[in-house]
Amino acid sequence: MSERVKVLSTFGSIYGHRPEVALRLKGIPYELLLEDLPNNKSELLLTHNPVHKLVPVLLHGDRSICESLNIVEYIDEAFGGPPLLPADPCERATARFWAQFIDQKFARPFWISICMADGDKEEEEDFLKEAKENLLLLERQLKGKKFFGGDSIGLVDIAASGLARWLQTFEEISGVNLLTDEGFPALCRWAKEYAGEECAKACLPSKEELVAKFTAVKNFLAMADVQK
Repeated sequence: MSERVKVLSTFGSIYGHRPEVALRLKGIPYELLLEDLPNNKSELLLTHNPVHKLVPVLLHGDRSICESLNIVEYIDEAFGGPPLLPADPCERATARFWAQFIDQKFARPFWISICMADGDKEEEEDFLKEAKENLLLLERQLKGKKFFGGDSIGLVDIAASGLARWLQTFEEISGVNLLTDEGFPALCRWAKEYAGEECAKACLPSKEELVAKFTAVKNFLAMADVQK
């Protein structure tokens, strides 16, 4: 298909990174359109994602595809290039399982690490316990492989991309260290491999930029809480 490809995203979005890296892995040129969220949603976004009104959205000709993992699977099926999911049906189902696991289990801990109330030790302990248990499950999935899918980046790696850059950011802001070489050597090695891959590196924001963005988010939320 030769139709023009656009990605609606916003700076620093974990989910917005996913379609970008998938397109780059496939060698598909695209136009990145950054939304000013949450207050200034464009008509383009509201038109093409009228249900959730969120990024990312992939625009491919007259088609619009929403939800980041759904977009990655669409890219894999619609374009040529290296496959992002295995050919074997069982392995494909397994990859989808772990991609969904990452979305379901890591979104909450990421945001708790940003919003966690200072001094709330019980909440902090629950967060650390949950996050470490889930990281351990992912650690075991690598089983000595370079990437979750083997020798090249696939669906699960793209789903887990938040661990390769955003988790470091949230650790710095919250002062909590989760992904250590001692506790999760395979995941730490994987994170460096992922962030060093040319296709991923080209669309990963720097940690400094992310720290600035999410520190501002944390300060805004803290101020809003004080004003209640």
